[in-house]
Amino acid sequence: MAGHSHSANIKHRKNAVDAKRAKIFSKLARNVISAARQGGADVETNLKLKYAVEKAKAANMPKDNIERAIKKGSGEKGGADFEELIYEGYAPGGIALLICCLTDNRNRTAPDVKYTLEHGGGNLGSSGSVSFLFDFRSILAVDMTGGEEGTPLDEETLMDLALEAGAEDVEVDGEVAMVLGPAVDFLALKQGLEGAGAALLSAETGYIPQTSVAVQSKDEAAKVIKLIDELEENDDVQNVYANYEMDDAWLEDLHS
Repeated sequence: MAGHSHSANIKHRKNAVDAKRAKIFSKLARNVISAARQGGADVETNLKLKYAVEKAKAANMPKDNIERAIKKGSGEKGGADFEELIYEGYAPGGIALLICCLTDNRNRTAPDVKYTLEHGGGNLGSSGSVSFLFDFRSILAVDMTGGEEGTPLDEETLMDLALEAGAEDVEVDGEVAMVLGPAVDFLALKQGLEGAGAALLSAETGYIPQTSVAVQSKDEAAKVIKLIDELEENDDVQNVYANYEMDDAWLEDLHS
């Protein structure tokens, strides 16, 4: 999920992400299975699989889990075929949402997404209704403290490292920084930062809003966050991207 202050979102949602790690691993495994089924088990020739594996590694998914998913997707074990779908809609307050899904049954997923949106005070939009508001980019969250194994970084050092690796923008917010770059440069960015000892909290290709919509009250913020959380609880939903801008203190309270 990404909103206006990307580093703030990462920082405030980290505990919630840790609590949902099992579900996250399941979704990452589904992503690896789908990529392997489409292009084979060789990560060197299947770029989509390589991206899926790198994303799984960035989330600290165990190596055995990744290897099992590749085997399942490449036909060594049985499994369903998955389809990538993107639904577009709105949360309360006119917040635009991109809901990225990976499903083996669109007849199940579409009604579920529509119901969740409407039940949470939002609505499902038509294709193209909000996608033009987002850009597809590389998104990497860096722990500026170095975490348990990484190297502590200052803003100037990270900026130099990121730009050298091909980044277009770096946003530092206390202990967390967000590095943004072209989607096609994802692997170079990830490998460049990791090679310099940076500790990554997350690394993915995803959607960044071009502009943001201010949430007008804490009550409205609570509705937006609750709706996004409920969408992300759906096993078919891989990621939800939004263009909200809200007070960091509200985010802190809502994610505590």
